[in-house]
Amino acid sequence: MINKSHSIIFGISGFSLTANEIDFFKKFRPWGIILFARNINSLFQLKNLTESIKLLFNDNRFPILIDQEGGRVNRFKKIINLDIYTAKYFGNLYETKKNYKKKFLNFLTLNSKILNYTGININTTPLLDLFYNNNKSIIGDRAFSKNINTVVTLSKFLINFYKKKNIVTVVKHIPGHGSTNIDSHLSLPNVKLDINYLKKNDFLTFKKVHSDLAMTAHILYSKIDKNFCATQSKYVIDEIIRKYINFKGILISDDISMKALKGSVEYRAKSILNAGCNLLLHCNGIIKEMRKLSKITPVIDSFTERLTIKIKNKFNTGIC
Repeated sequence: MINKSHSIIFGISGFSLTANEIDFFKKFRPWGIILFARNINSLFQLKNLTESIKLLFNDNRFPILIDQEGGRVNRFKKIINLDIYTAKYFGNLYETKKNYKKKFLNFLTLNSKILNYTGININTTPLLDLFYNNNKSIIGDRAFSKNINTVVTLSKFLINFYKKKNIVTVVKHIPGHGSTNIDSHLSLPNVKLDINYLKKNDFLTFKKVHSDLAMTAHILYSKIDKNFCATQSKYVIDEIIRKYINFKGILISDDISMKALKGSVEYRAKSILNAGCNLLLHCNGIIKEMRKLSKITPVIDSFTERLTIKIKNKFNTGIC
């Protein structure tokens, strides 16, 4: 077993590890594994899956991630229906003073119990993206509000709640995805807003909320860097994310399989790491691509290793 983690998070294909995946992971250790609805059939099955992953890597603190936001991003849909519980639902409750705290606490408590029971220790939430009054906005009701104070208040509440439950969170999509109506899964969005507007709006929520981890936006801010999207832009990462926003944590790319990015999977990976992301995210679970990436993905650097130790110390080790 190779113990040194590499700078990548992989998805897997099904409800359990395949023989090919087991063989691959015995030779190549990613930083973490991310799970999706395709990996979840029941609570019992999911618990067995996470335990098998931790056992394979001989690490009961091994990072296992999930996108569990609620609403249309509910990876537990075979377990529980959370369709109405969008971020916007809670943002509206907060802004209309309709007892948001009790309902938000109930929602977060339910999710945290499932995450703790099944052994998932990182949830890639909250979205700090702003809600835009545009029916075509791709973020839409995944955002709490167009009001910066609402987004900041509810995001801090969520992060602190999960922290108490030994669950680490990932803010996204830094430095802001809300202003586009283009789905970066399908094409590269081009945001033409100027930097002064963005600093007072989209970028500001990320500046006001602390997080150990953040996920980048596959967004081209053409008035800041006309050639590269944020995930691949050294300027955006160095000058906006690291300096202006003052993000000090581990920076994860959004999924490198998304069609917003061009070129081979190896080119995408290299360009993202060269731009300054600490970790790659590869979600589709295609073993052929994973093997290609294993040949060019370096081990984590000392900065990422140091912060990883701190993050893993926050996990609940009652599983495995």
